[in-house]
Amino acid sequence: MAANAFPIFDLRRFEQAGDVERIQLAGSVDEICRETGFLAVANHGVAPAVIEGVWTCVQQFFDQSMEVKEKAAAPFPGYPYGYLGPQKEALAKSRGEDTPPDLKESFNGGPSTAPPGMTDREALDFCYAATIWPERPADFKAGWQAYYGAMEDLAARIMRVFAAALDLPETFFDSYIDAPISALRALNYPAQTVAPQPGQIRAGAHTDYGSLTILLPQPGSRGLEIMTPDGEWTPVPPVPDAFVINIGDLMARWTNDRWVSTLHRVVNPPEEEVAAGRRMSLAFFHQPNWHAEIEVLPACVASGASAKYPPVLSGPYLMSKFKATTT
Repeated sequence: MAANAFPIFDLRRFEQAGDVERIQLAGSVDEICRETGFLAVANHGVAPAVIEGVWTCVQQFFDQSMEVKEKAAAPFPGYPYGYLGPQKEALAKSRGEDTPPDLKESFNGGPSTAPPGMTDREALDFCYAATIWPERPADFKAGWQAYYGAMEDLAARIMRVFAAALDLPETFFDSYIDAPISALRALNYPAQTVAPQPGQIRAGAHTDYGSLTILLPQPGSRGLEIMTPDGEWTPVPPVPDAFVINIGDLMARWTNDRWVSTLHRVVNPPEEEVAAGRRMSLAFFHQPNWHAEIEVLPACVASGASAKYPPVLSGPYLMSKFKATTT
């Protein structure tokens, strides 16, 4: 897929558009989400200093020795936040596919505080668990939280685009996402100095679980592929100064499968690029409030038909997905 063939949505243009153009732009998003659910968002308004800051601290963290990184490790399997070392996860298992562990390591963080009145023990122990911050680099936490806050804001703006694309009031989703249980994940795919096991790749084929994902690949990096409607794996090209957005399983469910949550994966670098083939990315997984009831939107159910899915609560639904991926 060439860069000029990958859909790029101008967020600033949408937000500044008049009513007629706004409807046209929203319609283009609806079309994309019906076909692949993947697009790039340009003119997003996230400050370059925030992006540069998080890239710097993340790279410095991953460049440290394993001994140092392990000091920020998750204390037990299934704990959501902190450092997760190499080959500790196999994303394809979320689809029931038995594969070798993925060739990656990650650092994961969630909301900084629980909303007032939150008493659900499962939510407090999982989504609102403490992030285990590394000792070094010293400015890691500040850089991370600045980026996390920017992603919360960007996700809320994109959800307003999604509402318009579904012919809903632009503020429709606001009450569902005013205390989101989102997570930010920094991913490092090291250069491959040892040949992978048969069937082992950097991130196995999977769909994301929530409402949407905001991905920031390392500039110029490759390896992300999506399954197109014709059943072919197609590379997602680097798009300078843009985020890659995709919808997740929950949004597909919310729209009664009008929108698709597309399979994607991260493949190994070509043999000639293996030695210098390190790749990093930042993935923000946006998830509605823990207690938000996700019920199929009436506008997405054809006349005389029934909804495909019963209502679910956002938090328990997320947990049921997450538990299937740890090795």
